Amino acid sequence: MPLILITPLSAVPRSIKSHAPSHLVSLLSAQYMIETPQGFAADKHLRLCVHDIADPGGDQAPARMHVDRLIAFGRDWDAGAPMLVHCWAGISRSTASAYAVLCDKAGPGAERDIAQMLRERAPHAQPNKLIVRLADEALGRGGAMVRAVDAMGSGTAAAEGVPVEMPLEIAIP
Repeated sequence: MPLILITPLSAVPRSIKSHAPSHLVSLLSAQYMIETPQGFAADKHLRLCVHDIADPGGDQAPARMHVDRLIAFGRDWDAGAPMLVHCWAGISRSTASAYAVLCDKAGPGAERDIAQMLRERAPHAQPNKLIVRLADEALGRGGAMVRAVDAMGSGTAAAEGVPVEMPLEIAIP
C-alpha cells in the first residue's frame, strides 16, 4: 500500500527493514544529520538541515527553499513503495513535512481531512507551524493548510513519537 511513514530518528533502521521505503526524508540539525543508509541512492534521500524552529530567520530555521525541495522530492516519488519521513522525535518537523507532501498529492480541498487523519493516527503530532505556513504558500493554498493544522489542536505531550502510517489514499479525493 502506498504510504508515508513518519518516525523518530530512533525508529529509522527498523522502519527501513520492515517497510522497505523507496524514499527517505531526514529533517535534522546539521550536527545530527545522518548519512544515506545502505541500499538508498543519494537522490532518494532528501537531507534537510533544519532545526525545529517555528520563527523564520533563525539559524537553521526551515525556509522556503527547504519546503520547495521537499515538495519537488515528493513529486518525484511515484508511491510504488513507502516514503519514510523522520526528524529527531517524530513529532514536529516530520509530521509537518509529511502533511505538506500529502496535501500536494491530494490537491486543494483536502487539507482539513488530511490534518484530521494525522491527528487520529498521531495524537502526539505537533506539526511545525513554520513548515506548514511555508508549504501553504508554496502550494498556493491561501491559508487552508495553516487553518487545518490549527484546528487539530495541540498534540498529547510526548518526548518521542511512535511510527505513524499515513496511507496515500487518504490524500487522494
